[in-house]
Amino acid sequence: MEVILMERVEKLGQMGDRVKVKPGYARNFLLPTKKALRATKANIEFFDRQKSQLEALNLTRKSEAEGVAKTLDGMSVTLIRSAGDSGQLYGSVTSRDIAEIVTEAGVTVSRNQVRLDTPIKTLGLFTVRVVLHPEVIVSVTVNVARSEDEAKMQADRGGMVTALELADEEEAADAAAAAAAAAEEEAAEA
Repeated sequence: MEVILMERVEKLGQMGDRVKVKPGYARNFLLPTKKALRATKANIEFFDRQKSQLEALNLTRKSEAEGVAKTLDGMSVTLIRSAGDSGQLYGSVTSRDIAEIVTEAGVTVSRNQVRLDTPIKTLGLFTVRVVLHPEVIVSVTVNVARSEDEAKMQADRGGMVTALELADEEEAADAAAAAAAAAEEEAAEA
């Protein structure tokens, strides 16, 4: 089926391009979301008449998206989830979860704008794409951890912290606290 793209579609074309796509893709995605029109004579004439207005509208939306992208690009958010000792989550992190946490951080994003290439089912740091406009895509770092302390450790180390490493850190902190307490007692006795 031949369609006229009403906006840029990733891996397909730019606004105004006439492309051939599979009928199911056109019927189920492009046409209902108003990203394309069937390439009939009437629609081609309609697009030619409306082209300058559509381009102006697209530029306005793009500039708004670029403004939001400045605050969103490079943002890091933390999600606290339950997980086993091996780092496997009890469930998974979805695009809805990421959209909610980014919105709580101050930038309104819908779940449709969050693009997960692979499901997040383990603890760690993940880079997620957020599509604000077909031509404006930014990256957000999602830190999935069991606790705030673990999230800080993961951010410092740049990756997942296992349960053994977390226990070693806690033991080291306890040992340092005990040594400090012993030093204070010795200083008080002297």
